[in-house]
Amino acid sequence: MTLIATSRERGIATLTLDSPANRNALSAQLVAELRDSLTACAADNTVRAVVLAHTGSTFCAGADLKAPPDPEAFVGLMRDIVALPKPVVARVDGHVRAGGLGLLAACDIAVAGEASSFALTESRLGLAPAVISLTLLPRVDRTAANRYYLTGERFDAAEAARIGLVTVAAEDVEKGLAPVLDGLRRASPQGLAASKELVTATVLRSFDQYAEDLIARSAALFASDEAREGMTAFLERRDPAWVR
Repeated sequence: MTLIATSRERGIATLTLDSPANRNALSAQLVAELRDSLTACAADNTVRAVVLAHTGSTFCAGADLKAPPDPEAFVGLMRDIVALPKPVVARVDGHVRAGGLGLLAACDIAVAGEASSFALTESRLGLAPAVISLTLLPRVDRTAANRYYLTGERFDAAEAARIGLVTVAAEDVEKGLAPVLDGLRRASPQGLAASKELVTATVLRSFDQYAEDLIARSAALFASDEAREGMTAFLERRDPAWVR
C-alpha cells in the first residue's frame, strides 16, 4: 500500500501524505516514498512547483515510534526538499508534532488553516529536536524557539505565522493557498530555481556542516533510559516517571 498520493494540475504536483492510520507519522516507508516522489518531480519538466498536503486531521505526527526511519534517511528527506530546484509549498490543515515540524520547515512556503496546531514534544519524551533544528532554527524566531523547544506547548496557526514557522495563517487554507500557487505559475522555471537557490544556500551549508553531529546526538538520546521511559509512557498513554 502506497503512503504518498500524487496528483497534477496546471504545473503543480501535489504529494499527499496518506497514512491516516498512524497520523501520517514518519515511518521508514513514508520517508522513502516521499523522497522517491520528490525525485520524480525534480526530473519532470512539466512540474513547476510541489504542494505537500495530507489526509486526515494530522499533517504529520512526527517519527513513527514503531517503524522509525533511519535518521540519515529523514535528514536526507529534509535536505531533498530544501535542495529541490522547484518550490515546495506545505498545505497544512491539521496537527503537526515533533519531526513533522522539521518536515514543514523544510518547505519554502507554508499555508496553515484554522484547524492547525503545532508542538515540539521531544523534551517531554526525553529527546530533543536535534536533526529538525537544521530546518527549524533558520526559520523560527529564536525567542519562540527557546520557549517551544523547552516546554513542548501547543500553539496555533496564528502563532506559527508570528514566529515564522508558517508563511500564511488562513481562515480557509485553499483561499490562502490560491495566490501563492498563482504566483508560482506565473514565474519561470529558471527564475524559480535561481531564486530558491539564493534563500536556501545557508540552510544547505548547515546540513553539510552539522547534520552528522546532530544525527549522532539524536541516536544517543533515543538509546537513553529516559527516552525509553518517555516513549513507553507515550505509547501507554500515561505520564513518564519524571512528571511531578
